[in-house]
Amino acid sequence: MKASGRRVPSFLVALFAASLSLATAAAHDAPTSFIDLRVTPEGLEASVTASDTDLAHGLPAIEPGMLLQPAVVAQERAALAGMIRSRLEITVAEQKLPADLREIVPQPAKRDLRLEFHYRWPASAPASFSVRSRLFPYDPRHRTFLNIYQNGSLQRQEIFEGDAPAIAFRTGSHQSVLAVVRQFLFEGIHHIFIGPDHILFVVGLLLLGGSLTRLLKIVTAFTIAHSITLGLATFRLVSPPPSLIEPAIALSIVFVGASALLGKGERDPRILFAFCFGLIHGFGFANALQEMMLPRDALGWSLFAFNGGVEIGQGCIVLTVAPLLALLRQRSPVLAERVVAAGALLVTTAGAFWFFQRVMA
Repeated sequence: MKASGRRVPSFLVALFAASLSLATAAAHDAPTSFIDLRVTPEGLEASVTASDTDLAHGLPAIEPGMLLQPAVVAQERAALAGMIRSRLEITVAEQKLPADLREIVPQPAKRDLRLEFHYRWPASAPASFSVRSRLFPYDPRHRTFLNIYQNGSLQRQEIFEGDAPAIAFRTGSHQSVLAVVRQFLFEGIHHIFIGPDHILFVVGLLLLGGSLTRLLKIVTAFTIAHSITLGLATFRLVSPPPSLIEPAIALSIVFVGASALLGKGERDPRILFAFCFGLIHGFGFANALQEMMLPRDALGWSLFAFNGGVEIGQGCIVLTVAPLLALLRQRSPVLAERVVAAGALLVTTAGAFWFFQRVMA
């Protein structure tokens, strides 16, 4: 096997198996659920949205798809209500509030169920209450997004993961902008590092090296492009379906990997690749942000912070990979060529696997 006059070492045959193993990991495998709490004079209206897979895990005789059937939902109503009551605790003065299940609504398009509860105040509306949630302890990766509304507007956003402590909410209080920025900055960083497709795309752009100025132009082109489409899609001005965007992201990885495998030609197309494919990756970032079910009045600061987190995560990749490759080229050009060829083959193979996986899904 040859690439632009370079002989790819025989050990790269084994790399195909490793790259396929990496590719089988879901690019955005981040199990999530959502809780909306609305404060009223009588109590809390709670809406819990979770996947059929997570809910079915607590019902041994039920397969996930069965929970999307109204007859099965009616049959399992008591079990589902008990599951949520035991894992979502709302307390006032250390007294657990009773929860009445009002409705269960299957959402087949998303393979979710929405469970509507009413938590009654012990007397009049209290000055504060606490929320503790661990909806699906069987999966340590699971994260639950909490939105608290009062007087028709969003007042607080939190995320429960692992053994997160209870959060206290003072009725009439409002979450600061700094708290929102901090939370979604972390979400952007988290999204980059749980998405091997975005990581491999950035790595593929860096494999051929270049001057600091050249690399900055490449990264800047990617940043500008995905910021444009992230904003457009988040505000729903342009919203291509994930069934189109996800295969296109995988195809972008194939392109940058193949470009690195073929080596430098007369022209370096990486700036063009970074911008054009950055537009596509921006839609992917927007899909992740929209999955958090954010209301429109939270989108401004959330979008700004999430995009900032994406940039920080991307910057960590660049500051790790680019200097290491530059140092390797200085000390051992032959070994550097082999590493670049191996990396390019890994990127290309993983991208091709994801492309066919997503097209066939």
